[in-house]
Amino acid sequence: MRIAIAPGDGIGKEVIPVARRILEMLLPGAEFFDVELGYEKWKRTGSACTDEDIGALKDSDAILFGAVTTPPDPCYSSVLLRIRKELDLYANLRPVCGDGFDIMIVRENTEGLYSGIEEIGTERSTTLRVVTRKGSERIARCACGLAKERRNSLVIGNKANVLKSDVLFRDTCLSVAAEEGVSARTAYIDALTLDVLMHPANYDVIVTTNIFGDILSDACGYLTGGLGMLPSANIGEKYAFFEPVHGSAPDIAGKGIANPIAAIRSAAMLLAHLGRTEEAEAVEDAVGFVLAAGIKTPDLGGDSSTEEVGEAVIKRLS
Repeated sequence: MRIAIAPGDGIGKEVIPVARRILEMLLPGAEFFDVELGYEKWKRTGSACTDEDIGALKDSDAILFGAVTTPPDPCYSSVLLRIRKELDLYANLRPVCGDGFDIMIVRENTEGLYSGIEEIGTERSTTLRVVTRKGSERIARCACGLAKERRNSLVIGNKANVLKSDVLFRDTCLSVAAEEGVSARTAYIDALTLDVLMHPANYDVIVTTNIFGDILSDACGYLTGGLGMLPSANIGEKYAFFEPVHGSAPDIAGKGIANPIAAIRSAAMLLAHLGRTEEAEAVEDAVGFVLAAGIKTPDLGGDSSTEEVGEAVIKRLS
């Protein structure tokens, strides 16, 4: 088993080593190897992600990724968009769990407003929003599969009243849900976001398009204490890529106060994907124990460092 480790930029270099130690403890026979990606590499070499890097990622059974800084430079291409497209990681799974609620946000990950088809000008710039039947159908089937394992309830987030491209997405998802025998309803994404924040226990699986899923899942960080708590998985037919939802946070990088919980929980999702369910549950239990004991980083109101939180989780696991 080969696990690629790509810390990236900023706090990725602080939280991913903590998660890596946990994986090394729970996967003693695995081979771990490093892949350098991101803005710092781009500044040094002129390339944030090379063809060789993509090849290395493809030569793994799973990928643990930290975060990358994306500067406002037209010469800089998004590392994440390239990886998602080249590895065809079409399903972005973002769990949001807390006291009395357990939500899985399923985000289409390869098209929509993140299509990468853009024209940049001084007076007018455009981005092509791409919604295809194929893309909508396969993300709907992914969401329905998850719903059947849970409460068999699906909400389809859309803005079909304004964005006519969303009609195709909405109707395709409804059709797939009917085929799969999953109870489904639709909701406009703006009203849906507010209602999820007000009544999270009413929701189970939510499927939506690329940028809507990005915004909705970030907003749901409010329910858990912040983005430092939220893990995610990017899943395709062949490859799997796991990362915390938060960014590189350059304002706190190097201070030792970044919250490693999202990275640790992303490692738990990696374990579950590899069929190591017991180990994944043990990681989640250890995280819950440590937080309940008050061992928290400053973003959660605590005074522990990144390393101290990580050590506490590892101690609980061992």
